[in-house]
Amino acid sequence: MAHQPHIPRFCSGSILRHVFIMSTTGALGLMAVFIVDLLNLFYISLLHNPALTAAIGFCGAVGFVQLAVCIGLSIATSAVCAKFLGAGRGDLARKLGSSFMVTVFILTSLIGMLTYFFATPILHLFGAYGHGFSEALLYIKTVSPFLPLIALGMALTGLLRAVGDAKNAMAVTILGALATALFDPILIFGFKLGLLGAALSTVLTRFVIFFAAILYLRPHNLLEKPSLKAWPEANKVMGHIAIPAILTNMATPIGGAYITHSMAKFGLEAVAGQAVIDRITPVAFAFIFALTGSVGPIISQNYGAGHMKRVRETLLCSLKLVGLCVAFMWLLLALLQNQIIILFSATGTTAAIIHLFCSWLIAGHFFIGMLFVANVVFNNLGYPLFSTLFNWSRATLGTIPFVWLFLHFGPKGVLYGQFLGAVPFGICAIWAAFHVIKTLEKKQRQSTRSFSSPHAASPFQDVPLATEDSAMAELNTPP
Repeated sequence: MAHQPHIPRFCSGSILRHVFIMSTTGALGLMAVFIVDLLNLFYISLLHNPALTAAIGFCGAVGFVQLAVCIGLSIATSAVCAKFLGAGRGDLARKLGSSFMVTVFILTSLIGMLTYFFATPILHLFGAYGHGFSEALLYIKTVSPFLPLIALGMALTGLLRAVGDAKNAMAVTILGALATALFDPILIFGFKLGLLGAALSTVLTRFVIFFAAILYLRPHNLLEKPSLKAWPEANKVMGHIAIPAILTNMATPIGGAYITHSMAKFGLEAVAGQAVIDRITPVAFAFIFALTGSVGPIISQNYGAGHMKRVRETLLCSLKLVGLCVAFMWLLLALLQNQIIILFSATGTTAAIIHLFCSWLIAGHFFIGMLFVANVVFNNLGYPLFSTLFNWSRATLGTIPFVWLFLHFGPKGVLYGQFLGAVPFGICAIWAAFHVIKTLEKKQRQSTRSFSSPHAASPFQDVPLATEDSAMAELNTPP
């Protein structure tokens, strides 16, 4: 039976409408997940044990490192397949996506098992000791072996976004959130398992997300039996984006690890306060996270079709929506900060940290949002190493010196340093994103490349990607 051709739906119609619909549906799904994650922390806080709340913070820091790999693999899957779909090559998108799933499974299985066996030194590196350490260790060892399930679920959801199926991509994440909302209270309170119950709930939810993603992807004919012959080429093409994207996404949790380690110097209350912020932020900025994950296919499809003006318009629309989102959430959290403190039974240092974040430092997420949007442009236009450069610069030069400088102000100083360091790198990243688009527009006027060139040695070689040297050279090209 012949496969139906895939229509690149983002290559026509209103860009603002595409960006808004993709981001809103993505945000609803992500918000459901993050609200349940926040609810998870709320359940643990009801046990009135600061060590358990701090353990959630340590587990989150380790989990962010693992998920950084999953996100990078998902970005590569979505970007490359969307590019082929935009060029009218749905057959190659299907072959690439299916073959690359083997790599996703093998790589994340290895990472999950390594985390399991080296959980103790990893948690010590994050500053975890005592009761908080023992609880976090149990959680990490329970969850880590099941990392491939969430990795495959995210990659398959990336294929849904690549083909423009925002509704079902949202449905996958909402089903995962509902599963967590169901399992958490039963296992944490019903079976009185505490943090172990939260870990088992996470494992069960990963099964739900994996099978839901497969179910919703089946009608699109984007999956087939992985091809051993195509696997090396799939890894080569996906790797051009996946490796830099993984390195890029690793920067944030590595920087976060330094933040957690710095907070640990001021006791469990400080770590608990950081844990609350880490759970509030994804809920508050689910729209921004969804936007940066959803506009990638819009950029890729239009890039694949040669519509660079629509690529530029997508970047501008994304920035405007980021600004509106930050302004709205700043006002909302400033008004609700006392209720948030009461909700999590926060006192002392924990309450002070939440007050500072909700009153002022939340505004710094505009610059973080600028960096996220720029990363989408880099990853989907063949310049993923720029994402790596800016993210690691922010995670190191934009975090360590700033946090160290303000450390003598106590745990509040850690937050000051963290958010002030994001300002210069967000601005520079957006400037570079516009410059990349301008460079590609200039190249497009000079020559038009085709995905279906009969002279190509391999069908996968027509994906427009950039090496590190050429990318740096083109960034420095005068306007």
